[in-house]
Amino acid sequence: MTVLVINSGSSSIKYQLVDPDSGESLASGLVERIGEVTSHLEHEHDGETTELNQPIADHGEGLRLVIEMFNSKGPKLEDAGIKAIGHRVVQGGKYFDKAALIDDRVQALIEELAPLAPLHNPAHLKGIEVARELFDVPNVAVFDTAFFQTLPNESATYALDREVAEKYQIRRYGAHGTSHMFVSQKVSEMEGRDDLKQIVLHLGNGASVSAVKNGEAVDTSMGLTPLEGLMMGTRTGDIDPAAVFHLARVGGMSIDEIDTLFNKKSGMKGLAGDNDMRSVNQLAAEGDENAIEALEVYVHRLLHYIGAYAAVMGGLDVITFTAGIGENDDITRAAVIKRLEPFGIKLDEEKNSTRSKEPRIISTEDSTVKVMIVPTNEELSIAQQAMELI
Repeated sequence: MTVLVINSGSSSIKYQLVDPDSGESLASGLVERIGEVTSHLEHEHDGETTELNQPIADHGEGLRLVIEMFNSKGPKLEDAGIKAIGHRVVQGGKYFDKAALIDDRVQALIEELAPLAPLHNPAHLKGIEVARELFDVPNVAVFDTAFFQTLPNESATYALDREVAEKYQIRRYGAHGTSHMFVSQKVSEMEGRDDLKQIVLHLGNGASVSAVKNGEAVDTSMGLTPLEGLMMGTRTGDIDPAAVFHLARVGGMSIDEIDTLFNKKSGMKGLAGDNDMRSVNQLAAEGDENAIEALEVYVHRLLHYIGAYAAVMGGLDVITFTAGIGENDDITRAAVIKRLEPFGIKLDEEKNSTRSKEPRIISTEDSTVKVMIVPTNEELSIAQQAMELI
């Protein structure tokens, strides 16, 4: 039995055929630059990658080409035992606290929530519409926000006029919830405990942190949108909201210009000139002052949330690093944990610098808090949630 996992973007379709029992990825691929003069399709199966460059008019044509690629390059979909299509959906709002079987009502609600995720939900809808047309199996939506529906009101509520907040559905929704759920559950399995107080650091170009107590999320750094929280590759993270008024009134910038500045031209890219952490680390090693300062700001933000969430949970058992930077950047991990040594949290330098794709503990045996690396696998989580639902 397999599940085809689809992450549909505004001009792309990322897909993976997953065995939810073994966790094996049988094939994966990406269709990008949809609607442009030359689109690109890349399909990987059995270690072989097939590429195709040609105009792809829309998501419907893109998914039809994906089906053709499966049938010509493998594995054939008719032999793969597909039981469901799992769709990543960023914003589930207040409606969804778990995966949902997609029918007309669910699809309409995803569309209704588009203003809360204007770059994501409309793109997801394109993939959903086409998949419902092309595949005669259940389609399941798995929401990035669902894991954070357990947030207590004290965490989810902004101190905004109550009527305005309710009218426009303004609250903390969080993001990367599928990853935070997968990783925190993996940690519980490894420790053989469900009563852990965990902090999960999902560090990639987009970055977020969650506080997970007894298996439930009690706080998270991303808010109404994925802009709030940690410093990221191109996003500001936390910033005084009055900066918007200042840039509009004094800088003469439009709302769209400020939106672009905060989401696409800030963060690591804005401070260091590059949003690839490997390049920034290299620049810092060479003495580049902007890169050094950018890394200091990055670590400071992480420490800020670690300290706050340990206090919110009334203690801390495990800190886990995940996603691209979290899993692969031993420099960032060491910089963070070094600052936590006064609290008895200690890193095993050899374990931290050892490359591995396996979940593992990288703290010393006498560390007061365990420090782990757990590779995230959102596609597997989506596949498993889809199978559980159907």
